[in-house]
Amino acid sequence: MYDLIVIGGGPAGLAAACTAWEKGLRRILLVERERELGGILNQCIHNGFGLHHFKEELTGPEYAGRFIQKLRQTGVEVLLDTMVLDIAENRTVHMVGASTGYRIEQAKAIILAMGCRERPRGAIGIPGTRPAGIFTAGTAQRYVNIEGWLPGKRVVILGSGDIGLIMARRMTLEGAKVLACVELMPYSNGLNRNIVQCLSDYDIPLYLSHTVTEIRGKSRVEQVVIARVDETRTPIPGTEQVFDCDTLLLSVGLIPENELTRQAGIEMDGRTGGAVVCETMETSQPGVFACGNVVHVHDLVDFVTAESQRAGEAAARYVLSGQKAVPVLEVQAGNGVTYTVPQRIHPDQVEKACPLFLRVNQVYRERGLTLTCGEETLATFHRDHLAPGEMVQIVLTKALLERAAGTLTVSVQEAT
Repeated sequence: MYDLIVIGGGPAGLAAACTAWEKGLRRILLVERERELGGILNQCIHNGFGLHHFKEELTGPEYAGRFIQKLRQTGVEVLLDTMVLDIAENRTVHMVGASTGYRIEQAKAIILAMGCRERPRGAIGIPGTRPAGIFTAGTAQRYVNIEGWLPGKRVVILGSGDIGLIMARRMTLEGAKVLACVELMPYSNGLNRNIVQCLSDYDIPLYLSHTVTEIRGKSRVEQVVIARVDETRTPIPGTEQVFDCDTLLLSVGLIPENELTRQAGIEMDGRTGGAVVCETMETSQPGVFACGNVVHVHDLVDFVTAESQRAGEAAARYVLSGQKAVPVLEVQAGNGVTYTVPQRIHPDQVEKACPLFLRVNQVYRERGLTLTCGEETLATFHRDHLAPGEMVQIVLTKALLERAAGTLTVSVQEAT
């Protein structure tokens, strides 16, 4: 029996496994379905990673490489090219690999770190024909950065998520013409730095409150039609624009990869698409933890690392000393807040402070985030700018948590 099985060898799994080893676990198995460690970072050759964690700017492969090197200095066992099929009772993991065949292993603790996937065309129902030349932005990124293929020469991008913005710049640098980036919402869903560095610096127009209403083409995309949308996100007749192009990239959201989580009967949060977790990243099943994009989609890999290190430390503590039942606080999203992670907090298990991550549902300026318990306001956190595309972190001190009982509510303060 293993002390710990980590499922996923991307940034979350790497950080969790390394931390669990540092905290005393010695029988650790890391399972990765790809042929190499690193996850999505391997195809993210742009810089901007590591500013929080390493205090320097790295590319994705450089960031992953540092943790891979750290892992190699431990005794963590790694299985590559191996797919986990099921998590059964008593933390029994069923997997199949090219070199090992079908294999069943049991662990005292499990960390879920499967990451996320992109939302495809079928999930958003764009009308039109079904020609070649339609890719998710992440697929196009892999083609360009790893396979060495240019997906197209005249490109329209639907969605202004960070991957889409980065691919607008990447396609331009490879010689393609990016005609437009089209966003359904009245604001971008990407980081402001990416809007500036990837669109503004290359004179690529961003059409807010617009969407693709038709794809035209037979064997290959020939035209894409966009139109302005109203407050209900319905296309407005007469506002159509036609772009002659051969490629449409979709950057329309990421979905936590949680089939295994659901099969295991773990409680899910419909708002995040991930498991309900407490401050140690433990799920509703004792001894099963989750971290990274499988819990909620992050902006920065540095935050994934910090969260995964908490999960690794908590898993080690669970295996080595067990955990006792302690009073729990429920955390709920109030006015203007889409979700919070964690959704539960055990004040007795918090040493000094607990970070709370959240997203808001629209753009706000000069607002406060209020933390209330019943009728009492426990704290207010002022922010100059809040946007759905930028994850917000607030820190809840132990002293503050000890004042609460029952349910905590985080809300955007009304404008005065």
